[in-house]
Amino acid sequence: MQRKPRDWLTSLRVYLRAPVVTLLFLGFSAGLPYLLVFSTLTAWLEDSGVEVAAIGFFSWVGLLYSIKLFWAPIVDRVRLPLVGRWLGQRRSWMLLGQTLIAAGLLGLSGLDPAGHLPLVAAFALLTAFGAATQDIVIDAYRIESGEAAIQAAMASTYIIGYRIGIVMAGAGALYIADAASWAVAYLSMAALVGIGMFTVLVRPEPPRPQSLAVVLFHPRVKRFLRRSANRPGWQRQTGVWLIAAVVCPISDFFHRYGRLALWLLIFIGIYRISDISMAAMANPLYLSLGFTKSDIASVTKVFGVLMTIGGGVLGGLLVVRYGLGRMLIVGALAVALTNLLFALLATGGNSLPLLIVAITGDNLANGLASTVFIAFLS
Repeated sequence: MQRKPRDWLTSLRVYLRAPVVTLLFLGFSAGLPYLLVFSTLTAWLEDSGVEVAAIGFFSWVGLLYSIKLFWAPIVDRVRLPLVGRWLGQRRSWMLLGQTLIAAGLLGLSGLDPAGHLPLVAAFALLTAFGAATQDIVIDAYRIESGEAAIQAAMASTYIIGYRIGIVMAGAGALYIADAASWAVAYLSMAALVGIGMFTVLVRPEPPRPQSLAVVLFHPRVKRFLRRSANRPGWQRQTGVWLIAAVVCPISDFFHRYGRLALWLLIFIGIYRISDISMAAMANPLYLSLGFTKSDIASVTKVFGVLMTIGGGVLGGLLVVRYGLGRMLIVGALAVALTNLLFALLATGGNSLPLLIVAITGDNLANGLASTVFIAFLS
């Protein structure tokens, strides 16, 4: 049964909730380091005269974002000494990740890439590791710090903050480097990490939905403890930790949803597939139609980011008003249908108004679908 839609004023008030505003600043903190170890860093390397072959190897730094699931159980379960008792599980790990990001950016700001390439790689890896760790904690923090009704709004402000961080680390860093130097640019970015640190220090620790003491009563853990009675203590502790942190969440997911679990995973895998597959061909399409690099940058990177932010806000508002189920369908249809705008652009040729229309529709749909999808996952 569909619930009655809320009025628009009540729906808008969700963006004044403290957890929702918090995710704006944490989103900024998450988006800031991303380009600083990718395109902004490679621009600095190119500007410093580093060989193209060496620059290509720096793309491997991004692998840390893809393999963060391997240390996510540690972040979820292991309490940091001293600071963990003071700040709590989530905030302590978030602060650690931000500290690593700031340290990596500070290290990069003091180097000449042409003469210290191994050190540049080391500090880039440190920054990426800290950023990936921070992403793990922010996801958990977002889920635990707000009820289901405001998850879409929290996802919306997170995306807005993330995009602002991306713009600051991309265009902002380039402007600073052009006006001063690359060292000043990276030093400035390190200072901006303080926004996330301040947010962590002033906001409370969210309640944990399940303590390790409760997990010890899980049937799988109890069976393991019975079967391993004669094993050394450290083996039993390690086994309990692995079962509680890795095996139980996965098995509980399939137990909770049964046959629906596989369909859920397929749905998650294909929800954004049309938009993702189209994204790889966007820039080649623009260039083949004769648009200048300046036109592409202005429309897709500046105007497009604004449209994505607008779509994120709209998505959060519509979920509060109409519910998540309806908006999942609307988001999927919007992402698929707005790809037709690129077919119109391809037939229309080098037309700046058509490019603006295509970017407006595509990025609004992208922001809306991203917000709704993150809310669904949460």
